[in-house]
Order: sequence, then structure tokens, then C-alpha cells
Amino acid sequence: MQWNNKYIYPNSTRSIVDGSRHYSVNEEQLPSVTTILKATESEEKKASLQAWKDRVGHKQAEIIKREASSRGTSMHDYIEKFLLGKLNLDLLGDNTRERMMADQIIENGLRNKLDEIWGCEAILYYPGKYAGAADCIGVYEKRETIIDFKQSNKPKKDEWIEDYYLQCAAYALAHDTVHGSRISQAVILLCTKDNIFQRFMIDGKRLKDYQNKFLEKVEKFYTQRRAN
Repeated sequence: MQWNNKYIYPNSTRSIVDGSRHYSVNEEQLPSVTTILKATESEEKKASLQAWKDRVGHKQAEIIKREASSRGTSMHDYIEKFLLGKLNLDLLGDNTRERMMADQIIENGLRNKLDEIWGCEAILYYPGKYAGAADCIGVYEKRETIIDFKQSNKPKKDEWIEDYYLQCAAYALAHDTVHGSRISQAVILLCTKDNIFQRFMIDGKRLKDYQNKFLEKVEKFYTQRRAN
């Protein structure tokens, strides 16, 4: 696993505009991929989220969301340090849940599979449309790949993670458009808080389909914005 700085990723500042995350890239203020996904959610998904909040109670739902967000941030920090070669040996005794989750992803999803790293937490953008920060970009099992790290309270099924696929497809499309790369797959490496590791992948026609689906959401997002 080696670094290859073959692409120069832009600097960016993040800001909240009208309650949504935006990136300032090359003097453009672009909505984040997650902002677009949230704004174009299906009514079914909104209803499902509302039903969950009603079931567990709104206060408890907020606590669960905050804990998951904090856990995800810590886990990402460990993995990023590993990719940058900065995971200190004095952290070896650190058996926090987040560290153990990161270890699952590193040992089962990255080691001996990630051949080359082009960037981590790299800013990607599609001019005039959207932007985001990709967890990892590089050559994975000999293919140009977008890699995303996720944490979860419980194991996922393929049909539950459409938003993850859309997010990765959006990043792949942005990377190919700006850098002229040929990203051929997206890999999602997930670990639950109980240390269950899962790997999901999309490539070929399925990746293209998700890219087209995301572009439809982008159009919907801007149509909604103009209507307001």
C-alpha cells in the first residue's frame, strides 16, 4: 500500500447555507452530496425516519444520532491516521470501541487489498453542481476505486444502503469529470458497533445506473431551489 499523489485535490472551506452543508471550491459555492440526498429524499424514506423517531422517542433518537456521529468521526480519524502512516504505536493499547471498529475495517477491508492511495478526505467536485469529501480514493484490488468507511448500529442489507451507493457514485462521477480518471468501482467498508464487518461493492452497469440516478437528484435539487 503506497501513496501516489497523481492528482491534485483542491482546498475547500465548508459552510452551512440555509441549514445545509456547502463547499467553497474554486470560487463556487456548491451543495454537498449529502445535502442533495437529504433534500431529494423520497416520501417513503421520510415517513420511515419519522416512524422510527416516534417509536424510540424524539429525545432518544437525537441521543442515538449524536452517539453514532461521534463514533463515526472517531473511527474515521483512526483509519485516516492509518492511511497517512501516523497511527502511533502508543495507541495500540487503546481498545475503545471506535478503535476496534477501525481495526476491523483495516484488517478485513484494506490490508493487502488497497494497492495505491491517491487521497483521503479528498475534496471532489462536479463543476457547477456539487462537492464532497471522499474517505479514500485509489487502486483497490487493481481497480480505480472510491472507498467509503461507514459505521452502523446493526448489520446492513444491500437494499438498505442506496444512499451510500449514490454518494460513492457521485464522487466517482466528479473524480472522472475533473481528473479524467476511470473509476470503475465503489467499495463500502462498514463495521457495526458490535464489531461485525461488512463489505459492499458496486461496479459496471450498476455504478453507471447510480450515477444517472444521482444526476436526476441533482436536477431535482436545483429545480426545487429555483421554485423556492
